[in-house]
Amino acid sequence: MPQTLPPQVQDRQPGLETEMHPRPDCMPRYPGSGRMRGKSVVVTGGDSGIGRAVAVLMAREGASVTIAYKDEHEDARETVRLCEEEGAKALCVAGDIGEEAFCFEVVKRAVDAFGGLDLLVNNAAEQHTCDDIKDIPAEQVERTFRTNIFGYIFMAKAARPHLRRGSSIVNTASVTAYKGSPQLLDYSATKGAIVAFTRSLAVALAEDGIRVNAVAPGPIWTPLIPASFDEKRVSEHGASSGMGRPGQPNEVAPSYLFLACEDGSYISGQVIHPNGGSVVNG
Repeated sequence: MPQTLPPQVQDRQPGLETEMHPRPDCMPRYPGSGRMRGKSVVVTGGDSGIGRAVAVLMAREGASVTIAYKDEHEDARETVRLCEEEGAKALCVAGDIGEEAFCFEVVKRAVDAFGGLDLLVNNAAEQHTCDDIKDIPAEQVERTFRTNIFGYIFMAKAARPHLRRGSSIVNTASVTAYKGSPQLLDYSATKGAIVAFTRSLAVALAEDGIRVNAVAPGPIWTPLIPASFDEKRVSEHGASSGMGRPGQPNEVAPSYLFLACEDGSYISGQVIHPNGGSVVNG
């Protein structure tokens, strides 16, 4: 496959944006129009990658932003700085979304700081490669599920008492939920679970006027990539997409905005696919 990026690896999950070259492009491409003015937004995994791009876009559109992240403190501070440069209020909370108590803490911090909660973006994730299912450690499976789906359920549970008619939840799924990935068996399984969770929660909350949707990105240039794959795989990231390149986080973030704001007022239980032209059924 042709090279799309400089070869590079990182030795930690979920990776650091400060160590990537080139840096992912997170900045919104257009002026804000106030579509999230006065809203309080929580973004998990908001320190970098897609989460950072979503947080900054929501800030540009007028929201106050709370980001939850694991321990990437420099990345998180940079996201807060970028949100504040957009004229928004922002804060970050460090911890493990696989722990239910932390999820409730994140929501409490957001509500206390900004007076409520209007949008939850479940985005935090981790992934680990393995070439053969017989070699996947049980601890890895449990850890991946705890972060990628337990955390989404815990965050939604914590957020639910604060969501009102017109509020919404947007979950991050993945193209792997639809196409599969032979090296990411447990990760792909969690992403399939997120699709089912999205559809089920959308039905459960419909009568209360709360919309639930998902975004299923394809190959996007985020810290998860050098943190997960070897140099060769990283250098070819996105080459097999329909467009022959990886996407940037700011090419994905508008999908979240569309689903969260009034532009998506008649959409719930659905999945948007910013994946570079891969046609999937879903």
